[in-house]
Amino acid sequence: MAQMSSIEWTQGTWNPVVGCRMVSSGCAHCYAERMAKRLAAMARAAEERGTNAGRCANYLTVLNERGKWNGRVFLDYAALRDPLGWRRPRTIFVNSMSDLFYEEVPSEFVEQVFDVMNACPQHNFQVLTKRPEVAAAYSHKLAWGPNIWLGTSVENAAVTHRVGELCRTGARIKFLSVEPLLGPIPRLPLRGVDWVIVGGESGPGARPMQPEWVRQIRDRCLTRGVAFFFKQWGGVNKKAAGRMLDGRLWDELPSGGDQHVRACYAD
Repeated sequence: MAQMSSIEWTQGTWNPVVGCRMVSSGCAHCYAERMAKRLAAMARAAEERGTNAGRCANYLTVLNERGKWNGRVFLDYAALRDPLGWRRPRTIFVNSMSDLFYEEVPSEFVEQVFDVMNACPQHNFQVLTKRPEVAAAYSHKLAWGPNIWLGTSVENAAVTHRVGELCRTGARIKFLSVEPLLGPIPRLPLRGVDWVIVGGESGPGARPMQPEWVRQIRDRCLTRGVAFFFKQWGGVNKKAAGRMLDGRLWDELPSGGDQHVRACYAD
């Protein structure tokens, strides 16, 4: 079964890898780490009851005693072939609980993930990484089907170099996740970029995002013909804050020539 998602810019998630390590300020309040801690607690409770913890048990191997990432990864070979059984076309966020290009993930396993994605042309796969330099380094070894999108996270002006690394890869559709937006990025590089997602941080300790930071990026996208998607204002109660910007929703999608993209989101 696919894991359906409430994330506004995708439809489902697929996690053949779990576990990570923080690399920049955007990681400080990692939602995946918080989720992993809950799933690990569920696994321990199941073990205490003598019941099968299922895939929740995977998270016991990637957290330390404080419930923080320990730097290790778990390669879930059981999940690797899941998309082959999903017949209905959908858009899938790959590794919402990790980073496919984390240095601890063997390149051979990454190639197997790409083999599965290429075997499922009915789906769009959204791979998001904070390590685009790793993706660029062995991009030439990977088969970049038109349904494999690659994005990188750009939370502030200090990490805009990631955009250049992203553009060195063979991905047909390249996107930026500017979430959480932690400061102004007046010169966000957009050459070679097809899609920009912007959002404020949510959850405990959420850092504030200023409206002018969002408008700067939106206006830059508009003038350069780049699809713009505003995900949320964020905050402790992100539902109350909503996702309206200047009186409207911004749900633009990349036009990469794949006709089923908009049909998927319209379902």
